[in-house]
Amino acid sequence: MKVLVTGHNGYIGSVMAPMLHAAGHAVTGLDSYYYEDCTFGEASPDFPALRKDVRDVEVADLEGFDAVVHLAALSNDPLGNLDGELTDQINHRASVRLAKLAKKAGVGRFLFSSSCSLYGVAGDAILTEEASFNPVTAYGWSKVYVEREVAQLADETFSPTFLRNATAYGASPRLRADVVVNNLVGYAFTTGEILIMSDGTPWRPLVHVKDISQAFLRVLDAPAESVRNLALNVGSTRENYQVRDVAEMIREAVHGSKIRYAAGAGPDSRCYRVDCDKLASVLPQFKPRWTVRDGIEELCSAFKNHALTADEFLGPRYHRIKTIQKLQSAGRLNPSLRWIDRKNPIEYETQVTA
Repeated sequence: MKVLVTGHNGYIGSVMAPMLHAAGHAVTGLDSYYYEDCTFGEASPDFPALRKDVRDVEVADLEGFDAVVHLAALSNDPLGNLDGELTDQINHRASVRLAKLAKKAGVGRFLFSSSCSLYGVAGDAILTEEASFNPVTAYGWSKVYVEREVAQLADETFSPTFLRNATAYGASPRLRADVVVNNLVGYAFTTGEILIMSDGTPWRPLVHVKDISQAFLRVLDAPAESVRNLALNVGSTRENYQVRDVAEMIREAVHGSKIRYAAGAGPDSRCYRVDCDKLASVLPQFKPRWTVRDGIEELCSAFKNHALTADEFLGPRYHRIKTIQKLQSAGRLNPSLRWIDRKNPIEYETQVTA
């Protein structure tokens, strides 16, 4: 297929785009390139790409594509909470507009990168795709709104699929240090402490970025009618963990590290476990290959190979909200996250080398 991947230069996209290309799809990217200067190790391969804000996409940009894989978003709760209206504008309204334009342009498939965060406050129950939504953040609500509105566009010519990703982890050319496993491993590796910001009891479904990418690939390869208007939890049912259990695995993997709970740490209201069996049933070719233990080992190896330091890890390079704030303070992004100056790369005090 000819596939447009929005957010191809991001954490998931820089892993997924090469995987789709290797599987034989003709990949074109579309990205605002906020994180262009946030490379970890070797950069991902170059693809033909539109340097464009998802809010500015037009029908002409989408003509000729067989599928749109829509990853682009303000992609975590702290960044989403920076400006709730802006999050709604980018994550919700621009996404629905993109789907409408894709349908108008004759694109047959629309794969939306949703999130298990839309389940929000759910306690210990294991949730299927039929569970009610109870998000507690602007980011989570944006996923709910997009699913509800894009589902109404489905017909025999337009097949949307909603992939509700568990919390991602794993190495990537656009590494994120603000997702739970990556954060805890990086903190342990660079400081010797595994710093937990809650009481450790919240449940999280966890999935490797390569398994997310594989799930999207399998949806693309499936007959359109078999995945039309389906919501799928992306991950493995056995890979639901409490944060304190993840911390213990990291303590075992990072020699000499110690677990520390932040002062005043209490329970996190975001607590949910998910059932991912529907994905395996609908797409039997999907075989999750990663466990959290494997991911911890991969991250430790990557951090060692690239000599990651505490200054690098705790600085803005790998934290989405810190990068955005640095670009704004440097006068390169305006309050609406529109580019003012694209010319000068963001300067960091230290560099990670390949």
